[in-house]
Order: sequence, then C-alpha cells, then structure tokens
Amino acid sequence: MDEIQAEPLQPGILLAHKPVGGTSFQMVRHRMWESRQAGQKKFPVGHGGTLDPFAEGLLLLLQGQATRLMDLMHPLPKTYEALVTWGVETDTCDPQGKAVTEGDASGLTPEGLDIALAAFLGWQDQVPPATSAKRIDGERAYAKAHRGEEVVLPPSRVYLHTAEWLEHDLPRSSRLRITCRGGYYVRSLARDLGRALGCGAHLTSLLRTAIGPWRDPGLDRNILIQGEDLIPWCPTRHLDDLELDHLLHGRRIGIGAIEPGTWALPEGFPDPEAPIRGIHGGRVVALLRVEDGSIRTLANLRGGL
Repeated sequence: MDEIQAEPLQPGILLAHKPVGGTSFQMVRHRMWESRQAGQKKFPVGHGGTLDPFAEGLLLLLQGQATRLMDLMHPLPKTYEALVTWGVETDTCDPQGKAVTEGDASGLTPEGLDIALAAFLGWQDQVPPATSAKRIDGERAYAKAHRGEEVVLPPSRVYLHTAEWLEHDLPRSSRLRITCRGGYYVRSLARDLGRALGCGAHLTSLLRTAIGPWRDPGLDRNILIQGEDLIPWCPTRHLDDLELDHLLHGRRIGIGAIEPGTWALPEGFPDPEAPIRGIHGGRVVALLRVEDGSIRTLANLRGGL
C-alpha cells in the first residue's frame, strides 16, 4: 500500500483554539511536527501571544513567512472573559497555585466592584505574576518559581481599554470581560482587584475570545488567514511587477496611492504604528515604510502570504 503523504502546511496565520491544560508551545510543536511529516524540514512556526495552561481560547499560529509578522501582533487589542473568585489570593494568581492570603468578601457589592474596576482603565504599571513568561537573567520567571526560588518582577507598563462585569455570584465570584493591549496579565488584574478591595482574589478561568479582527474559531476548528485578510489594520500599497522587483533588490519606490486599513482598531485604542503592507497579486509580499519622500522595505516576505 502506498504511503499517504501529509499535506504541506501553508504560510499564513492559523486561528486555533487552545484547550485548557495544554501550553501554547505544545501547539506550536505539534504544527512543526506536522510540517516535518509533510516533508517541510525547515518550515517555521510561532505563536502570536501565550495563553497560560489553565486558560483557553484563540491562539494565533504564525506559519512560514508569517512568523515575521509576530511583532505586529503584540500591540493589538485582545479580548478576554474571566471568572474572578473572591476571598483567596494564590501565589500564581490562578487556580493552580497555593493560597497565600484569605479575606472576607461578604461586603462586596456590584456598585463597589464597578468603582474598583474603573480605577484600572488606561495605562497602568502592573507587576506580572511570578509564574509569568517574563525573563529574568535569560530564564523564564515561571521556571524559577516552580523550583521554589523567590521571583520579584519589576512592573510593566500595560494598557486596559475596556472592562465590564458580565455577572456576579457574590460573595463567591464575578465574571468579567476586558479588552487590553498585548502584555496585559488578567491574572494580575484579579490579584490587584482583590488587594484593592481587601478580600483577596484570583482567576478561576480565562477565555481569550478575540485578537484584533480575529475571533476564536472554537475547539477542533482551524481557520487559515492569507492574502488581503492578513494584518488588515495596516495601510495598503498595491505594487506592480516593476515596483516589486525594485523592493526585492533594496531599491525605493514612489509613495503612490496608499489605501487605509480595512479593519479599524477600537476608538481611542493606542496607535500600533503599523507598517504599510505591500500587496502584489493578492498576496502580502512586503512590509513597507514611507521615509524621505519614498517607500522603503522593512521586510521582504518572499513568496508572499
């Protein structure tokens, strides 16, 4: 019987659902294994934003030349739904940790929670959880924390765009929806809300429902994004054959007609300072920037996406 060759992976951004329990890197490794099964020995795969093992939801798997778009994913708005459990703070700020403080949540009210949540909107300095993926001396913080070492992380500048309570089951828990910029820790928000309210808190569940224009496809369903559906918040410059040749050889081209992005960020969301996407034949072939009255290349995406 003839051996059936696996289908090669296509370059682009794969919208996938990460289930509870797995890690983001496990999903990356599985796609890399699939590429090797298809004979693609050096086919790169990365992801556009980690989800913790206890969390689930949308994970962007960047395939082939799309791995060069990774930095463009970080400033995008990300939407989460989270269950905050009151009365206990854990050392990991999630259900997998050990209780470090306990408090009385019997006095919590919906009105008081609205006031407390509003104080976290906008730009803030936020201390990441000790079990975050932040690096300390070249090593992930969670690796040190899991060995029992003391982990003290400096605060990071983060941005929370919107936040609303969806429902309450007081004094036990409350369900929350937020939209934030990349780098925001929802676990830290739960911890800090618990401290501000004097009762302690941690996350019990976390679901990422959207990143930028893309929504979670649901379990066991993947959606591949290619062509003009890629990075649609970026302005567009359509290229002819000669212009593409100039750019591929490091030469500049005229500014020409630059079209606005086809997907707009939420009103008031920080400008991600996105590059221009160069499109040729319906594929994204380059990232571009206007400089000194002409267009230069930031990155050539050879073969296109």
